[in-house]
Amino acid sequence: MTHSLKQKLTYPLIGLLILMIIIISGFFYFDKLLSKPVQLHDIKIDTKAALKLNVLKQISKKNGIKEWELEAASATLLKDENKAVLISVSIIFFTKDNKKVCLTSEKGILNTKTHDMIFSDNVIVTYETSVLRTDKLHYNKKAHIIYSDTHVKLEKQNSVIEADSMTIDLNDNYTILKGHVRGNFSEDFNIM
Repeated sequence: MTHSLKQKLTYPLIGLLILMIIIISGFFYFDKLLSKPVQLHDIKIDTKAALKLNVLKQISKKNGIKEWELEAASATLLKDENKAVLISVSIIFFTKDNKKVCLTSEKGILNTKTHDMIFSDNVIVTYETSVLRTDKLHYNKKAHIIYSDTHVKLEKQNSVIEADSMTIDLNDNYTILKGHVRGNFSEDFNIM
């Protein structure tokens, strides 16, 4: 073998050897780096929360019949309180004849044992062409009613009714308005 042929073979072999050493060294370095436990700093722990969910979807049935479907953008289950704090709530209540009453609110509280609920902040209830607005609304699961003890405003087509409180019976499809009931409505005005 000539000297130039040895030289031509030696340089690529040396380069290949250096490349292999770099690859093996890199492998051991990254393996050691990845095997170290990750340390987190400045973690804030919500001591009241047992669990936080980014999205909550829940369906309630009674005797195999769907009563409501609930969705929330987030839910925080509170320790020792049997409550879930809901954000951006959307719920559909079903009447006895399977009609839908839709409710949206910015906030809500779900009792995880009784499934009673409280909705607050920009509460809007829609049923067919009727729209009800209030600041706070309650749902009683056992009676399957929604009610408000705060001012309510009910709009349907060209009619508007306001009252100090309201109850809607979802089983028997009737609405009761109480306290300073006033508004403009026609004779054939029907809420439900």
